[in-house]
Amino acid sequence: MLVIALRKSGYLEQHFGDAAENSYGLFCITISFLGLAVRCITIGFTPKGTSGRNTKGQIADTLNTTGMYSIVRNPLYLGNFLIFLGMTLFIQVWWFSIISVLAFWLYYERIMFTEEEFLRNKFGDPYLDWAERTPLFLPKPGNWKHPGLPFSFRNVLKREYTGLFVITTAFPLIDMVSDILAKKELQLDWGWTILFIAGLAIYLTLRTLKKKTRILFVDGR
Repeated sequence: MLVIALRKSGYLEQHFGDAAENSYGLFCITISFLGLAVRCITIGFTPKGTSGRNTKGQIADTLNTTGMYSIVRNPLYLGNFLIFLGMTLFIQVWWFSIISVLAFWLYYERIMFTEEEFLRNKFGDPYLDWAERTPLFLPKPGNWKHPGLPFSFRNVLKREYTGLFVITTAFPLIDMVSDILAKKELQLDWGWTILFIAGLAIYLTLRTLKKKTRILFVDGR
């Protein structure tokens, strides 16, 4: 299905020229970077041992209800959705975007249900009170409650460099593969190529700092 969609991509360039294609590409990658920003704001204020991130099972020593968690119950998944949405829109095939969004929701809906059941059983009434006033997925900015901890840029660098690399790799890759499938030739766009090289350099640098040094270590994060 993805291959079929990529073969059909490039509608704007074919009908409206390079300027429209480039503007649309900028629009799509902005959506993905907005998703990354949501994740960064969430991670930057999240202390260790809260409901902020459960990648190896359900772990939550305390219930996180401030920062991004005061305006939406699943900010990390919201960030993932925006990153994913920008990529699917970039392909320029409407039915593929719709199917992808539905598949995303079906996948994450079960995860959110499992996590919220865990939090409800562990924290009881405090969780129910928070869940009642906080939307599941669509943010309510008026609910913002400032976190008790300061924003940690180092924690963001330590934990979100992979997300940046995914974005800076996916868009150039989609552009390159769609050109090969649709036009039967390899065309390297210098803008996307530079973006990929920059993303790769940042990824390798931050990964090395995380694995080999304690520069990015933040106590309690």
